[in-house]
Amino acid sequence: MDSVELINKYFPDLSEQQQKQFAQLGKLYSEWNEKINVISRKDIDHIYERHILHALSIAKFKDLNGKKILDVGTGGGFPGIPLAIMFPDAQFTLVDSIGKKITVVQEVAEAIGLQNLKAHHQRAEKVKDKFDFVVSRAVTRMNKFLPWVREKIKMDANSTDVGIIALKGGDLTEEMAEIKRGYQEKSLTDYYEEEFFETKKIIFIPF
Repeated sequence: MDSVELINKYFPDLSEQQQKQFAQLGKLYSEWNEKINVISRKDIDHIYERHILHALSIAKFKDLNGKKILDVGTGGGFPGIPLAIMFPDAQFTLVDSIGKKITVVQEVAEAIGLQNLKAHHQRAEKVKDKFDFVVSRAVTRMNKFLPWVREKIKMDANSTDVGIIALKGGDLTEEMAEIKRGYQEKSLTDYYEEEFFETKKIIFIPF
């Protein structure tokens, strides 16, 4: 079952608009992938499981409504677009260094009527704003990623709930030891039963 029903299975309380937006994503990405290869050929037939549901594990981990979120290295819009659908009261900024991928993000967001998302052809280091959370999916090792984004996170004395939320896979012990700071690791098998998620994890680095 790779369809919007997979999203409804784990998120049964979606509004009618959210259901419609998620339903549109499969067709839109298939069409765009024919023009610009933003999702691997083997994955496009599993887009709801391997991209949309994967992105939404962050929604299982943390409520982002009312927050400002920066998605670094978003590629075709993951995890940012599914999260922007899920959290209409949050503000999302998606950046990628490859312009054609940002074109896809902008076109998909416009097609489904997302009002809470901006996408820029830009490197993370050049972003001027401050955010509650930086999210990413398999961009690079954390010791390289951290210097790119640490100055982008709000240092609000009234909030202890800010930081980096990263989707990663495999044994992360060695990688996370390199950054020498505390973090939380969450297995996605706590949320989903599909085999694809057995090695997938969320890493949260609080600031």
